[in-house]
Amino acid sequence: MAEKQLILASTSKYRYELLSRLAYKFEAVAPLADEEKEKDLSLAPRALAEKLARIKAESLKGPGKVVIGGDQLISFEGRILGKSHTPEKAVKELMSMQGKTHELITAICVFDGDKMYAHTDVTRMTMKKRTLEQIERYVQLDEPMDCAGSYKAESHGIMLFDKIETEDFTAIQGLPLIALSKILENLNL
Repeated sequence: MAEKQLILASTSKYRYELLSRLAYKFEAVAPLADEEKEKDLSLAPRALAEKLARIKAESLKGPGKVVIGGDQLISFEGRILGKSHTPEKAVKELMSMQGKTHELITAICVFDGDKMYAHTDVTRMTMKKRTLEQIERYVQLDEPMDCAGSYKAESHGIMLFDKIETEDFTAIQGLPLIALSKILENLNL
């Protein structure tokens, strides 16, 4: 029986580093799906994250392949927050979330040929109140513009929080390794 090829449908350096922790041989490949075109903001945040994870994985699926797709977004006060892309937008988003709780939704989808396995982690995160100067200093320090919510809780961003409620801390970084390792073990990889 030929060994299955494990593919991470992502160009995210964070997801790559996380999957490396599981000690599997894998290849990271950009998904063939157009994420922006598929982003349907009429969907509930969890449904949107799950849809985007699925289409990324599905875009690379095929015989002999196990493909992992993931997506992450923030649900805050009825809005969906993704990556800020600019320091100014990052500061604005962080200022609006201070002293409040938001949900960080991390969805994964795994295709083994045509069989699909999925998991979604919802982490509740409560931010401390910070001054504008403290938030600006944080954004300068961590440069979190490529992260949903404009923070890196696994780095200096941890100082922004009063409370984090999660089942899997790695989900905050972009790939829930506890659930993913169970899926991959069940696939006999």
